Amino acid sequence: MNRFINRDVEIDFLEKKYKSQGSQFIVLYGRRRVGKTELIKQFCKDKNSIYLLADKRGTLLNLETFAEKAADHFGDVTPRVENFYDLSKYLVRQIADEKYIIVIDEFSYLIERDDTIPSVFQVMWDEYLRGKDIMLILCGSSVSMMVEGTLTQKSPLYGRRTGQWMLEPLKAYHVPQFHEQIDVKKGIEFYSILGGVPLYILEFEPEKSVLKNIDEHILAKGEFLHEEVETLLKGELKEYYLYISIFEAIAKGRTRLVEMSDYSKIQQKDLPKYVGTLMKLELIGKEYPVTEKIPGKKTRYYIKDNFFRFYFRYVHPNRTEIESGNADKVLKSIEKDFDMFVGAEFENIVKDQFKSQGVGVKLPFSFNRIGRQWGKIKGAPKGQNTYEIDVVALNDDTGDIAFIECKWKSLSERDALDILNDLKSKSGFVLWNNEMQRKYFCLVAKKVDGKDALRKKGFMVFDLDDF
Repeated sequence: MNRFINRDVEIDFLEKKYKSQGSQFIVLYGRRRVGKTELIKQFCKDKNSIYLLADKRGTLLNLETFAEKAADHFGDVTPRVENFYDLSKYLVRQIADEKYIIVIDEFSYLIERDDTIPSVFQVMWDEYLRGKDIMLILCGSSVSMMVEGTLTQKSPLYGRRTGQWMLEPLKAYHVPQFHEQIDVKKGIEFYSILGGVPLYILEFEPEKSVLKNIDEHILAKGEFLHEEVETLLKGELKEYYLYISIFEAIAKGRTRLVEMSDYSKIQQKDLPKYVGTLMKLELIGKEYPVTEKIPGKKTRYYIKDNFFRFYFRYVHPNRTEIESGNADKVLKSIEKDFDMFVGAEFENIVKDQFKSQGVGVKLPFSFNRIGRQWGKIKGAPKGQNTYEIDVVALNDDTGDIAFIECKWKSLSERDALDILNDLKSKSGFVLWNNEMQRKYFCLVAKKVDGKDALRKKGFMVFDLDDF
């Protein structure tokens, strides 16, 4: 199985930079396990390149290792180097007039142990590497460390980079590329649990049931996925326990800042700092009704990373049971509402399907906004005065708007029609561009009987056969 899946856009970016004239300084970062090293190896294939992997032993020991690796690459005796400037001079002498890529992977480990490293690399770049036919790639898994150390205005390296890329997880429709025999349903279930991190997806075995995979690879002590979430948080964040309380709050439905503050006991004035950090790490996100252009009081926060969402929904609150050997009890609770858990992520998968080109699930118009919609129903009695629509896609210029309901279940034609008629009713509560609206009503479900008949009635209807 080829582990390198669908990074064409990223490869094209690196190739474009590589073919540009002059020196290139690229910052590549993203969470652990997302596939940065595989991307670099794929890009450097058939090119002159030196790959150096940093660790947490400190500057001097890393420097010695780098010198040995570089000398081995050039078939040379290991040079005496006392600092990175010496190493830079050595590399420039050996490279001479050839075009070379120099990769320092896990650069964030160097910064973590030595906060002078950004200044050192600034001098290296300015005095020795800039102007040479060299592409320097600094890569790291500590997102916060990479951003602070290389990208922010206070970093000595600020303004030196010629490009940067944050590598993001893959999408649900990439899962079959990891497991060729997997069906769409199981692929969506895998993705709902694991997200788009390649190593996580490869850990699950498609010939086994989803629950069996959960039991063997997440609930079982000793498996790397069992401890992965807290390992990531401890490695990335100093006061990681405070962030855990934020995840706990959101997992329990406390999605507004005031609710998160009440649960976590973090003062509301301090929460934006912590929440902002988690948003930069792409672990949580915020949303507001799609018809509102500016965030307001309706803003909600959600766990953006699927594996974190699964972990804080099922694993973290049940650690005592799991550690006591009662994982079977936890597995039964997962089984009980697993379809509801997948259903929540199914809405995001549907959005990604609509955003993607060349897939079977399409809207008849181009849209510039897509997301959830909710609000108040004027004049309705308390307890019945709110509405919510899973997905709304709209075009501000043309007035086209699609209302989309997502159901992770199999539906009869009658049930599907009832859902679509209810959707029509709810659409009347949405106040947006009312004078020029052209409405479409859409249902996406696991399975829908009578799709053709419903389509003849003017509805858009899709199920997994269309994915």
